[in-house]
Amino acid sequence: MGNAIGGLSVGEPEQQLYDFTALCCENLPVQKPRYLMGVGTPWNILEAIDLGVDMFDCVMPTRNGRNGMIFTSQGVINIKNLKWAKDFSPLDPGLPNELSQYYTKAYCRHLFMADEILGLQLASIQNLSFYLWLVGEVRKHIQLGDYSSWKTSMVPQISQRL
Repeated sequence: MGNAIGGLSVGEPEQQLYDFTALCCENLPVQKPRYLMGVGTPWNILEAIDLGVDMFDCVMPTRNGRNGMIFTSQGVINIKNLKWAKDFSPLDPGLPNELSQYYTKAYCRHLFMADEILGLQLASIQNLSFYLWLVGEVRKHIQLGDYSSWKTSMVPQISQRL
């Protein structure tokens, strides 16, 4: 039985991750950087930042991108799903970069279904762009002093399956 973190139901392994991260951050010096390796869903990163983590390192954006999982500001897309075959909307209208605006979900799905390497590359770049945008938003909301409330509204949005 999981808890709710940021509006998202959290299973036991994820809750253990958060509990252990909180314990470490409580005992590590505040003036030193805190590094969490191998943790990489966008919602896990937001939770870990709220617990006091400063740096991350994870293969998730590129590995999952190469397998058809695309992170967007609206939620998570499995680009291989048939529902994207005729969706000619941009990959992520919420991201201010050319790739997210120029390439459509239908085109990316076509590339994956045709085993074109460009599909894997676009999905990886989209995910990296999303992560860069997300941590930029984190920085902005930390500076504004409203990080916790922003995070609480963002976690359900970015973790939903589209």
